[in-house]
Amino acid sequence: MTYQSFEDLPVWQEAIRLAELCEDFLEEAGSAVSRGKTDQLDRCSLSVSNNIAEGFERGTTKELLAFLYIARGSAGETRSMMRFFARRPKLKKCAGRIEQIAKVAESCGRQLRAWADSLQNSDIEGQRHLNDKTRTEYGKRKAAEEGRKNYEDMEREAALKLPDGHPWKESLRRKGRL
Repeated sequence: MTYQSFEDLPVWQEAIRLAELCEDFLEEAGSAVSRGKTDQLDRCSLSVSNNIAEGFERGTTKELLAFLYIARGSAGETRSMMRFFARRPKLKKCAGRIEQIAKVAESCGRQLRAWADSLQNSDIEGQRHLNDKTRTEYGKRKAAEEGRKNYEDMEREAALKLPDGHPWKESLRRKGRL
């Protein structure tokens, strides 16, 4: 699936939710959290969605990857702060919210890792590198992949209509294509 804007990305939506939950936590915790820690949590929790957005708006896959890793680091920082707050006696009343935030931060980190892994294995260099030649080559590769998939689907359907024991059907079964 291709996303047209960063706001449509499920991981960005989860990251915004993380920042909102942190904001709510800080309001609930009030003076039990020092000003310095409040500022730090504000920055690192919002940094997740901001870095996803900035990376998405960049022109190369390499730049996007760099920002995804920064966002992932900020999610880890947010989770670390929640682990600290969970240990503070003054914040026992916020234990449920703290655990919820830690889980959302962990979810963001997992999603960012999966996205980064898929980009690292991609041959797409990014929008900035697109030109007529690369678009044509990419289109040819996608068409070839689609053609192979369609052929395999037709092959599978035809083989399923054959009686068990038929040499072609058994050959496809041994290859794991049935």
